[in-house]
Amino acid sequence: MKHQTDIKHAPDYGLLICVLTLVFLGSIFVYSSSYVFADLEYGDSLHFIKRQLIFCVVGIIGMLLVMRLDYRYLQSWSFFIMLLTLIALIAILIPNFGVESNGALRWLKLGPLPPIQPSEFAKLSVLIYMAAWLPSRGESIRDFVLAVIPLCITVGLFAALIMLQPDLGTTMLIAIITGVLFFIAGAKLLHVIALAGSGIVTASILVLAGGGYRINRILSFTSAESDPTGMGFQTLQLLIAFGSGGLSGLGLGVSRQKFFYIPGSHTDGVLAIIGEEMGLIGVLAILILFIILFWRGWIIMAQAKDPFGSLLVAGILTWFSFQLLINIGGVTRLIPLTGIPLPFLSAGGSSLIVSLLAIGIMLSVSRQTVSKDSS
Repeated sequence: MKHQTDIKHAPDYGLLICVLTLVFLGSIFVYSSSYVFADLEYGDSLHFIKRQLIFCVVGIIGMLLVMRLDYRYLQSWSFFIMLLTLIALIAILIPNFGVESNGALRWLKLGPLPPIQPSEFAKLSVLIYMAAWLPSRGESIRDFVLAVIPLCITVGLFAALIMLQPDLGTTMLIAIITGVLFFIAGAKLLHVIALAGSGIVTASILVLAGGGYRINRILSFTSAESDPTGMGFQTLQLLIAFGSGGLSGLGLGVSRQKFFYIPGSHTDGVLAIIGEEMGLIGVLAILILFIILFWRGWIIMAQAKDPFGSLLVAGILTWFSFQLLINIGGVTRLIPLTGIPLPFLSAGGSSLIVSLLAIGIMLSVSRQTVSKDSS
């Protein structure tokens, strides 16, 4: 006879070591890719790496604290977490609270603290809420009125606020995470296909209606060679960086493209600098670390003791995997550039902190599994 017993044990150290390695490598390449720009813009070549190290410490402490927390508490807190994030997204629109940079209103000023980016936290808060809400629907999750419409209203509210910033990339990522969780939770395939189709149509309309920089990003993908010093500059310089690196790279710190050839070389373009300095071998090493992360995450998801834990991990894996694919696709010209950062490696406080908090949730789930014993 078989029965199930709950086992509390140490967290998944394989996942923890993998993530800490990525964060460590990220710090190295944030410095390598940013010191030239930091010295020119701020008169301090250490400007970005000092900020990044502070965010690393805050994020790692948060990850370890969340790891010690029983993840099931998040189920009862999910609505309040989502509400707090909505308030933060609305506050951005209030004068003296929102901080604008490069034409985007995405940051929230909180006194003397560095500005935070609520849209990054929205990924995690929506994920937690959906992981709690979907299992509670039971069989009604297959009902259009009782499941699909409430889901669309919730995601649509977040999407509308984030698009006001504007940030199409993050909006699409949240929609993807929600759609995958909806499917995993047992929704009708027809409903999922309809939602995906409507999402693609909506995104296409927003790109065409938005004009300006969105159209330029499409053209820089399709016709970069027609304007190599204008709209195609970033796209082509990213490819030059990868090509210059070859198999083994030019050497750590020896990148030429970071000398103002790649805009955002320390943010969404950091993988190109890694490719230039460490070559194909370095890029493959990074990808192997992500593969290990996804493998350990898959095991945690499969062994989660309840649907909430399983959906939490599934949502986080979906988030990281699509963010990784979108970033790699953009810098290698497989898809248009979106400005989405590379998890754990790109410079950016909010992105790094919320990613580490998500890993803390995965580690919390990993501390409690369900095993089957024979007797």
